[in-house]
Amino acid sequence: MNQRPNFIFILADDLGSADLGCYGGAGAPFAVSPNIDRMAVEGLRFTHAMSNSPVCSPTRFALLTGRYQYRFRGAAEEPLGTVERGSSVLGLPPEIPTLASGLRDAGYRTALVGKWHLGFPPVFGPRKSGYDYFFGATAGALDYFTHKDSRGTHDLWENETEVFEDGYFTDLVSDRAVRWINEQSTSQPFLLSVHYTAPHWPWETRDDRAEAERITPKISHNDGGSLDKYWRMIHHMDEGIGHILAALEAKGMAENTLVVFTSDNGGERFSKNWPFVGGKMDLLEGGIRVPLVARWPARIKAGGVSSTSNLTMDWTATMLAAGGATIDLNAPLDGFDMAPVLESPSHNPPRKLYWRMNHRKQRAMRDGRWKYLAMDSYEYLFDVETDARERANLAKRQPERLAAMRADWEAWAATMPGIPEDARVHLVYGEADIPRATG
Repeated sequence: MNQRPNFIFILADDLGSADLGCYGGAGAPFAVSPNIDRMAVEGLRFTHAMSNSPVCSPTRFALLTGRYQYRFRGAAEEPLGTVERGSSVLGLPPEIPTLASGLRDAGYRTALVGKWHLGFPPVFGPRKSGYDYFFGATAGALDYFTHKDSRGTHDLWENETEVFEDGYFTDLVSDRAVRWINEQSTSQPFLLSVHYTAPHWPWETRDDRAEAERITPKISHNDGGSLDKYWRMIHHMDEGIGHILAALEAKGMAENTLVVFTSDNGGERFSKNWPFVGGKMDLLEGGIRVPLVARWPARIKAGGVSSTSNLTMDWTATMLAAGGATIDLNAPLDGFDMAPVLESPSHNPPRKLYWRMNHRKQRAMRDGRWKYLAMDSYEYLFDVETDARERANLAKRQPERLAAMRADWEAWAATMPGIPEDARVHLVYGEADIPRATG
């Protein structure tokens, strides 16, 4: 019997920090996330989890490599778009060590089911970066029924073969994850990455096949959606997660499997990010605070809550260490091993976290309760413990702290490659489509 843990890393897409029941819920008239909520009861819930980026593909670079995404040219795109199809530069280079390749080399079976979004074939792809098996989409978004991306290109694959399967994409992902678990042997550990597109636009539930036909290929869906549809999209994903957890139980694998659920960034149009301001594309807390739940019965006590600040890439370091993988000395990790927090949720050592965005020339740094933020040509200083909404700018009251944090951020930024001049920001809507609030 294998004694090393299995890993299932479940990533939602554009999920708001307060969309789940275990984070206060978004006001839905039904239980939106009972299975994820049960994970929180049976495991550990984090209140200061942050994504590596407020937009999807840069966070995925960090997750796969365990390193700040700024080290990679492809992550400078905010995000990678379908216009990058055919590029031999904009993607995760196959020679870069990854979570999947590290665990595979340590004897793990590896699979990615769902969204890749780290460059297009034939140069880039999951199976070039350590995954034994892949089922899903390569682009950043696709229609849930037609499985076409925003340019109308069909984008559903099994390994390197284009496949045509009828069905709602969230359900296809869940079903394929369950099938893969059922095929695994208890004698060999595994990593299963389950990367949903839910609840990313287009705003389609299982009942919206006709809407899919109407909007394709304009799947950014600026003329559709509602709170009810958004909640049901989350619920469809949660049902699939319930099936995944049940498959683990049936195989007798639940006790020694670390299951992590989080989002790639903060929420979008229909999300609830309360109490935070901002959302996807913003370095305000609403763009980077994400729900995070971890369940591992063999190691994590039930019902825990941790206020330890962490980034997406910390889970890469955690899983590589727990799986006994060898770290490439030429690609040292920027992420931290979370094992001490899993053992003792109150463990909260001092740590500084950094971000930057080409969009609106944003920069941010967290040092405990203090946050330095720059957007456009303005600078801000917030105490996010007492002012989670970032409404009380303390920059003029504490100019010395502001200057020190600015200098700290600049020293960190000097260790990273600069933003390339040809890096692009891809926005799918503006004020002509959706009005922006004044306050």
